[in-house]
Amino acid sequence: MAYEEPDYKLIKTTDVYEIRQYEDRLAVQTTQAAGQNGAFRRLFNYISGSNQSSSKIEMTVPVMQSDGSGGSVMLFFLPTSFTKQSAPLPKADNVELVTIKGGYYAVINYSGRSTNKNFKKHATILKDALNADNIVQTADPSMATYNGPFTPFFLRRNEAMYRVQWK
Repeated sequence: MAYEEPDYKLIKTTDVYEIRQYEDRLAVQTTQAAGQNGAFRRLFNYISGSNQSSSKIEMTVPVMQSDGSGGSVMLFFLPTSFTKQSAPLPKADNVELVTIKGGYYAVINYSGRSTNKNFKKHATILKDALNADNIVQTADPSMATYNGPFTPFFLRRNEAMYRVQWK
């Protein structure tokens, strides 16, 4: 089953990473002080119909996670058929519609489980390569997870990404 992914323009490819240009994207997000199961459940409930119009929304990939000031931020991108005006409002107070601003991102792909240890390892590899190429990171790294927990670990697609300054 193919899930919708955000479109991007490939700007540069190296042996370690890609530079991608993304447009603005509509998402639904939540923050959790610790762990990720509660955050995923809240977002899944939203797309499963726990929203103001009781609408079911198709799942998209990737599921994005990053560290924020209030804890771990998780978001699902909404299908491109939705706009900020047409997307159903969340019922839960701790779930919100947001626009993720477009821009340039450096991305490294990796397989395996989407653990913090695996993510941090690859985010460090990416950061070191970007620093060696004098590419400035403008935000902390984000983790992008494309597969569910029942996908064999060696077939999983994960990414670590940094927003970067680009010419």
